[in-house]
Amino acid sequence: MTKLWGGRFQKTTDHLVEDFHSSISFDQRLYKQDIQGSIAHATMLGRVGVISPEEAGQIVEGLREILKEIEEGNVEFDVAAEDIHMNVEQLLTAKIGAVGKKLHTARSRNDQVAVDIRMYLKDEIKEIRSQLRELVETLLNLAEQHLSTVMPGYTHMQRAQPITLSHHLMAYVQMFLRDMDRLADCYRRTDVMPLGSGALAGTTFPLDREYTAELLGFAAVSDNSLDAVSDRDFAVEFCAASSLIMMHLSRFCEEIILWATGEFAFIELDDAYSTGSSIMPQKKNPDVAELIRGKTGRVYGDLLGLLTMLKGLPMAYNKDMQEDKEALFDAIDTVKGCLLVFRPMVATMTVRKENMAGAARGGFTNATDVADYLAKKGVPFREAHEVVGKAVFYCLQHQKNLEALTLEEYQALSPAFAEDIYAAIGVEYCAAARKVRGGPAPEAVQQAIGVAKARLREI
Repeated sequence: MTKLWGGRFQKTTDHLVEDFHSSISFDQRLYKQDIQGSIAHATMLGRVGVISPEEAGQIVEGLREILKEIEEGNVEFDVAAEDIHMNVEQLLTAKIGAVGKKLHTARSRNDQVAVDIRMYLKDEIKEIRSQLRELVETLLNLAEQHLSTVMPGYTHMQRAQPITLSHHLMAYVQMFLRDMDRLADCYRRTDVMPLGSGALAGTTFPLDREYTAELLGFAAVSDNSLDAVSDRDFAVEFCAASSLIMMHLSRFCEEIILWATGEFAFIELDDAYSTGSSIMPQKKNPDVAELIRGKTGRVYGDLLGLLTMLKGLPMAYNKDMQEDKEALFDAIDTVKGCLLVFRPMVATMTVRKENMAGAARGGFTNATDVADYLAKKGVPFREAHEVVGKAVFYCLQHQKNLEALTLEEYQALSPAFAEDIYAAIGVEYCAAARKVRGGPAPEAVQQAIGVAKARLREI
């Protein structure tokens, strides 16, 4: 075929270069945004008199027909046309004739691809934020169900202090709310229209860029043509935000995987979100959680790939930037796919409350509460800490827990101990007593749930 840019060339492109150079295999997913951008551009050209209103109407009608044909599966894209932009222009010219060749007036593929990607990413950010909202709502519902479900909290993967499952779940609510905030911030910087920047230096035609932005639903217009065509900060920022989403999902999945083991036995995953073994009949594997944990590395790779590709590029557009799309698309697809399956996996898991509470009673998780008890009796906390450390050592020697020590044994360690020590160190009480804002007590968590619901309504 004759290249749309071929006037200067005397030889055809080598077929190996055709395949290497072409991006239609992956950028065809931008067809809707490309056609919407072209409709807006043609409408604006007709309005300002660069082309006649009749020509603009022909172009718009032809583009709408092409969009319908693509969505009905009646279009086969041409690798030789390189990308979605030239494929659409080629289809348009074949449909309406020479008038179709006027569409590209006052436009470059450089600002065209920039606007396509921004439009596409805006839609995907909205979708991912919607998925995060559903996940947060699911976690809030679970948190309300487990306000009094006691479990051990951990540091260094060692049992540390009693908390509630509700409190634990709300930690992830905070993470995902931050993710929603970050995506909203990314959306704001993506919501800038680059059309009208041309290849790098704008155009001599009297464009109405603000009108085009209005037609396409952009909140702002780019202020520098060089930056507009070479900027991919918004794509990097999205991949960075996506990496954090995946990191949060991965941390949660790691805990789900541990909790589902026989050693923990805190939860059981629903059969619909588990798999078996081809050789071991008894196995029930948390493959969904493991796969999400594994896919996190893909998104990290997408982020690093974009940063590396961009780091040495001079102004303005360079062909290297064609590499932005596959990384961006992979990050989008991976995050959406993981969120889609993660939410119902968590929503359908069975919580084994007795096992969680039993684990909270082991490992001296109430040791800090014993120290706090002494501090409230007037013992300096550092002295109290030492006393309780000795109490734990004594228990280890005699195979006891702190609740099993007699009052005489306690008073041998410190005369400050009295009969009320036992009421102060039950794990349910230890969790419920931590009423400070942000703590695990049911009323504190209920307050946090209310705050989170209010934030969710705002964002």
